[in-house]
Amino acid sequence: MTIGIGIAIGIAIATLVVGGVVGFVVGGAHRKKVAEAAIGSATQEAARIVNNAMTEAEQRKKEFILEAKDEIHKLRSETERDLRERRAEVQRQERRIIQKEESLDKKVEAQEKKEELVAQKLKDVEAKEQEVESLKKSQLEILERISGYSKEQAKEIILKTLEEQLVHEKATKIFDYEQQLKDDMDKLAGEVISGAIQRCAADHAAEATVSVVTIPSDEMKGRIIGREGRNIRTIETITGVDLIIDDTPEAITVSCFEPVRREIARLTLEKLVSDGRIHPARIEEMYEKSKREVENTIRQTGEKAIIDAGVNGLHGEIVKLLGKLKYRTSYGQNVLNHSLEVSYLAGLMAAELGADVKLAKRAGLLHDIGKALDHEKEGTHIELGVEVARKNKENEQVIHAIQAHHGDVEAKTIIACLVQAADAISAARPGARRENIESYIQRLQKLEEITTSFPGVDNAFAIQAGREVRIMVKPEAVSDDQMVLLARDIVQKIEGELEYPGQIKVNVIRESRAIDFAK
Repeated sequence: MTIGIGIAIGIAIATLVVGGVVGFVVGGAHRKKVAEAAIGSATQEAARIVNNAMTEAEQRKKEFILEAKDEIHKLRSETERDLRERRAEVQRQERRIIQKEESLDKKVEAQEKKEELVAQKLKDVEAKEQEVESLKKSQLEILERISGYSKEQAKEIILKTLEEQLVHEKATKIFDYEQQLKDDMDKLAGEVISGAIQRCAADHAAEATVSVVTIPSDEMKGRIIGREGRNIRTIETITGVDLIIDDTPEAITVSCFEPVRREIARLTLEKLVSDGRIHPARIEEMYEKSKREVENTIRQTGEKAIIDAGVNGLHGEIVKLLGKLKYRTSYGQNVLNHSLEVSYLAGLMAAELGADVKLAKRAGLLHDIGKALDHEKEGTHIELGVEVARKNKENEQVIHAIQAHHGDVEAKTIIACLVQAADAISAARPGARRENIESYIQRLQKLEEITTSFPGVDNAFAIQAGREVRIMVKPEAVSDDQMVLLARDIVQKIEGELEYPGQIKVNVIRESRAIDFAK
């Protein structure tokens, strides 16, 4: 029974296996048929898609061809239109060119006709000129016979007459221009100078070449003289001054042209009188002490001067020379005060004219710096001043102002002109300077000699302390027109040959008189 069950099971299993194999074979055949059917439908679909794509592509191709043909047709139309327009424009240009050529041809023909007419007129003019020349020649011959003058003589008479007329016109023009220029310049100069003078107040005290030392009693005079004049000789030898001991009570006069030495001697005497011990050794000691004091005063005075003037950057040597100007006088006027005043005036006028104020004040302060050396070195104060300024590397405009402030060289800058004017203002103020009588008389005589040296001058008089010269001319020798030229020539000669402060008025007078007597 067990064996039967096993056999049944084996058969069942075999049946299952066979059934599985048969099923697999049958399933594979079925799947193959299904796959072949699917492949066939796919092939058909692909063929349909390809056909559709080809049909659509063909249709699109036809559309593109049509569009391209339309575009080509449009471009061709536009091109033909442009060509027609350009052809029309070219034709218009050709017509205009042809018209212009025709116009030019007409103008050329007209010009040729004009040239022919001008040539004919020139021939006519030349013929008329020859006729005029011959007529003129015949008229000149007739005029020469009638007048009794040759052509050259008549020409000379005409030129002489013309020259006289030109002299008159020239004199009139010169007088008018000078008057107008003088009025304008006087007005401007008056405003500038008066403004500068009003803003610069300065005291004037004439200084001499002597100093007076006060002593307590006349007994001190004997002590200063010393035994057999020993003390006074020592003082005069050491200090280089002259002591004048006269009958003036309680005073001794110190005389010396060199102001620094005179000041040292004055201080020495005052110290000796104050101390009471007067002998040669004490005199030398007091002299050295006074000398050091004066040197310190010179330095301090120079420093104060540059501060008062507002000038900076001066060399130490120039500062010292400025201090020495305190003891220097010119015609009784203190040179340091004069230099400060010139500096102020030049600065004020420079400000009015818009010039460099600092440079003008610097040049004004240093214009007389050479006077601190003219007692020690050879040469004029101008030459010495220029030498010192160049040595200490001063500004070239300052050096030029020093050279030109007395007119030795021509003033070429406004600074030099301002220093000239300020120097003349300071020197010409009433009471500012004391002029030597002899040189004053010589200057007046020279002024009259210059004016009487001109032909036609009858007499000349220097008046108003040499500020004006009146000139009487011979009426038969000098005409009214020639007076203007004569005044100008006299002014130029005075400016070239005479040195003077301020200005000189030249007044030319011409007077005609008719005198008769009733009997």
